[in-house]
Amino acid sequence: MPEMIVCFKEVVDERELKVNPKTQELMTEGITRKISDFDLNAIEEAIRIKEMHGGRATGVIVGLPECKPSIKKALSMGLDRACLLSDPAFAGSDTLTVAAILAAAIRKLGPFDMILCGEASTDGFSAQLGPSLAERLDLPQITAASQVTIEGNQVVAERSLDDGIEVVEASFPVLLSVTKEINKPRLATLKQILAASKKEVLEWKAADLGLSTDAVGLQGSPIVLKRVAAFRMERKNIRLEGTLAEAAERAIRELLREGVL
Repeated sequence: MPEMIVCFKEVVDERELKVNPKTQELMTEGITRKISDFDLNAIEEAIRIKEMHGGRATGVIVGLPECKPSIKKALSMGLDRACLLSDPAFAGSDTLTVAAILAAAIRKLGPFDMILCGEASTDGFSAQLGPSLAERLDLPQITAASQVTIEGNQVVAERSLDDGIEVVEASFPVLLSVTKEINKPRLATLKQILAASKKEVLEWKAADLGLSTDAVGLQGSPIVLKRVAAFRMERKNIRLEGTLAEAAERAIRELLREGVL
């Protein structure tokens, strides 16, 4: 019966994002927050493995105290317990530092067989969290997993690549990064939603994890996010005059000059 850890993240709902027309910066204030879509697939896969092989699935999230509705959703889907890593010192942590925070929490949670992550988050989409965490914990990793099978103490996974499907295997303990194609996340029933409020939620700060405040947050992050802005698209407004043949010829010349053709 595998002991599983699922790392998930709360993000803004990208469908509600708006852009400040003057600064091109994203307007995120007041936007609904949700579990990152890829992480929902990781949660679902852990639950499916538990339903087939038994075991326990623990969700771990680095976030603000306000992310508890997302934690409840993860628990209502079928996770057995959750661990919230929340500390003002964590503010501004980049992906590398978040991996260090998660690694410290996972070590404290105790022995495990599998860690599941989404392939990437729907906000940063760096796809670096899983590999960084595997490196921190000295684990074999399988990325881009689109199908997972448990055979004894081994994981057999299919990886969706540009030129085909690759089948790989690894022994426990192992880290998996899953794609959206691996499953369809379930919707919790009312009974499951009500039961989620009774499940254990651990809450740990930097001190609980043995982490110095200098090693996390902005101070511990080699990458600092200065600004997030939407890409500005402007038309050239080139007017093509003359006969249809002349306009077509000029259009082709312009496209060749811009490297489009």
